[in-house]
Amino acid sequence: MKKMITQTILATTLLFSSVAMSEEPATKESIKALLQLTGAGQMGVQAMNQMLPELKKMAPDAPESFWVDFMNGVDGDVLENMVIPIYQKHLTESDIQVLNEFYQSDAGKKFISVQPLIMQESMQVGQQWGQNLAREVIQKYEDQKKK
Repeated sequence: MKKMITQTILATTLLFSSVAMSEEPATKESIKALLQLTGAGQMGVQAMNQMLPELKKMAPDAPESFWVDFMNGVDGDVLENMVIPIYQKHLTESDIQVLNEFYQSDAGKKFISVQPLIMQESMQVGQQWGQNLAREVIQKYEDQKKK
């Protein structure tokens, strides 16, 4: 009986090990294709452009030539290459292939084209939500002071 239990545990361990090992890690090339399909590097550059006014406030004495040089160093391709290991850590090759197929479909292409608008509008809604919440909390504390 003990031998049968040991064999069952060994077989189960081997089964789960082979399933885990059968998941091929995502290749740099397939991830790069995904990042290019989704415009990840371009979005990173756009985000940096949007953050530039806040960055300038952090270094108000920096000359404009500094910021020109800074933005000239912003390269979406470099950003894409930096995040590839993160994708490899969390996604398999089959995951990436499915995502690449989706983003090449009409629905995927549409999602990519409207995603910046969705993000922008979502940020506006989030900002409004935060402002409303702050007003409510401030009002609550003002009402408590009056009592």
